[in-house]
Amino acid sequence: MPSSASARGGRGLLLPAAAAAVVVLLLDAVAPAAGCYPRVFSFGDSLADTGNYPFVYGNDSGAAALRPPYGETFFHRATGRASNGRLVVDFIADTLGLPFVRPYLSGRSAEDFACGANFAVGGATALSPDEIRARGFDKMGNQVGLDMEMEWFRDLLDLLCPGNLAGCSDMMNQSLFLVGEIGGNDYNFPLLSRVPLEKIRTITPSVVAKISSTISELIRLGAKNLVVPGNLPIGCVPDYLMIFKSDKEEDYQPQTGCLRWLNEFSQYHNKVLVEELKKLRKLHPGVTIIYADYFGAAMEIFLSPEQYGIEHPLVACCGGEGPYGVSPTSKCGFGEYKLCDNPEKYGSWDGFHPSESAYRAIATGLLLGSYTSPSIASTTTSCPQLMELGSSAEYKPLYDL
Repeated sequence: MPSSASARGGRGLLLPAAAAAVVVLLLDAVAPAAGCYPRVFSFGDSLADTGNYPFVYGNDSGAAALRPPYGETFFHRATGRASNGRLVVDFIADTLGLPFVRPYLSGRSAEDFACGANFAVGGATALSPDEIRARGFDKMGNQVGLDMEMEWFRDLLDLLCPGNLAGCSDMMNQSLFLVGEIGGNDYNFPLLSRVPLEKIRTITPSVVAKISSTISELIRLGAKNLVVPGNLPIGCVPDYLMIFKSDKEEDYQPQTGCLRWLNEFSQYHNKVLVEELKKLRKLHPGVTIIYADYFGAAMEIFLSPEQYGIEHPLVACCGGEGPYGVSPTSKCGFGEYKLCDNPEKYGSWDGFHPSESAYRAIATGLLLGSYTSPSIASTTTSCPQLMELGSSAEYKPLYDL
């Protein structure tokens, strides 16, 4: 296993300093801007959940994200976000001049959703639990799947346009839809149960097909602008680095210290997803379908952590002992756990979820256009923030899009 020092090293080119500074300023303090997308609708799992989890499982569910120290950096309280602060969806909404996207289950009236809604739930999977079990994976709970999130979305349309969905057509084609990140938990649950990777790979086509059918349904309902994130480099997740630690040097990527085989699996999922998005674009030429390369944007953190001020890219701020800040006996928010002095210096918050610093860096890559294809800015000509950002960088694809 590489030492913690080598895991924190690595070289690479990130974003031009001037461009990055512009984005950070916009991410941290943005005034509302007329002409940007008036609404954001978000689907996904804990990487995007802004507070639906307690409404699904209850405040007494025991979820760490519902208690301190979660949320301490920005909100100064636990909000249900699985981090110390803001998520990618928060930074995107902020840059568009919108308030943070309301969790769908926290709203009651049409006025509550004037700026959109977030359907993401921590622990959510793309496939339903029954669909995953039907493919030979028995150790599944009753997590929310994309089908359930879409059911909530259709219920919202009934609320916003009762008896006449055609009345929502303008809202649909003027809104920005974030479809994910989703699919990671379809793999995380089997991985944590030590299911062989060869078996887990067999469900990837089904996971991507579910994401594709969700996109198709949204388009059928009138969506015109969709952002579809790929999976993160899970070989850089501290919990996985602890669980699957190896004495074989070849199991690790020398530039980053991440587990090579897990990152290759993330890339496999993303490649299948990219190919599916190509097909969807051909079927729907009047719709903008943007691939958001979360993998590439996140890898910049591990290749060049010193560029957004991260000193410990592979270490959890909140957790336990050990080179990665996690241990089998300690968990952030429960019992005796360790908490770092400055979460901004860490790539991971709790060993499984990114820190606010990491989310900010990923959002920066997406908003600059460096890791979206086509760029988000290209989908609108009336959003000055995005137009300015979109001219600052070129896309750096890992795949042929």
